[in-house]
Amino acid sequence: MAQVTAAMVKELRQITDAPMMECKKALVEADGDIDKAIDVLRVNGLAKAVKKAGRDTNEGTIAAYISEDGKVGSLIEVSCETDFVATNAKFKGFVNDLAKVVAECDPADVEAFMACPMNDGTVDEALKESIFVIGENQKVVRFVRTTVENGAIASYVHHDGKHACLVEFSFDNAATADNDDFKTFAHDVAMQVIASDPISARREDIPEDVIEHEKEIYRAQAADSGRPEKFWDGIVNGRLKKFFQERALTEQVFVKDSNVTVGELAAKVAKELGDDIKVVSFLRYNFGEE
Repeated sequence: MAQVTAAMVKELRQITDAPMMECKKALVEADGDIDKAIDVLRVNGLAKAVKKAGRDTNEGTIAAYISEDGKVGSLIEVSCETDFVATNAKFKGFVNDLAKVVAECDPADVEAFMACPMNDGTVDEALKESIFVIGENQKVVRFVRTTVENGAIASYVHHDGKHACLVEFSFDNAATADNDDFKTFAHDVAMQVIASDPISARREDIPEDVIEHEKEIYRAQAADSGRPEKFWDGIVNGRLKKFFQERALTEQVFVKDSNVTVGELAAKVAKELGDDIKVVSFLRYNFGEE
């Protein structure tokens, strides 16, 4: 049996917010496996929130860029040494410019990105200049670029610069992209991605292994509930329905109006504009996470 250390207990508590003693018991039961211990706590109803472990402690910011026609979007994460620089207007402006270069140059990786043209030189030269001017080391951590043909892309960057996303929408009428009501709707949906942490845009896009894992947890909870086995499937299906309502974006209650889901709001806006608007997918960056 693996030895359960204080550091392991502390890590599990940071991930789940469960009591220390319960974390230790779960680790013992799981033979020191953190992921299995999380499941033990979930079955027992003790894991109130499962947070991402192993976050990078470097400072920095994330920026987004959307082309004028809404067809191309990008996100970029750039690290620095201190929070003072991460919130500095000059540094954030530089990262915004880098996001635009990602969209326009379409580099294959960070190495290729460094050779992209920028400011009458290259990104590599611009980065070195920024390091010299600001006085802190800076590093391009990662970036992503996406395009859409029949639709548009919206972005949202949280005020702290640590969370950002791109959301892809499909529609038939090109004029929809320039409609103010659509732009407001698209911005609000992008903001919801950050606020409500969905897994996928639609339930059918949630990986099957994730769904099966949830079913295993719910069935174990049903077995521990004391209810007769004939009721277990109903319990599992009820909790799975709630899971989809919480983790599939289009089934989530809209954060600005609890009377409609995101999917229902999309249908409402589409009807008003005489179009067929769908929330297709999203890309989300949380600073320090792969």
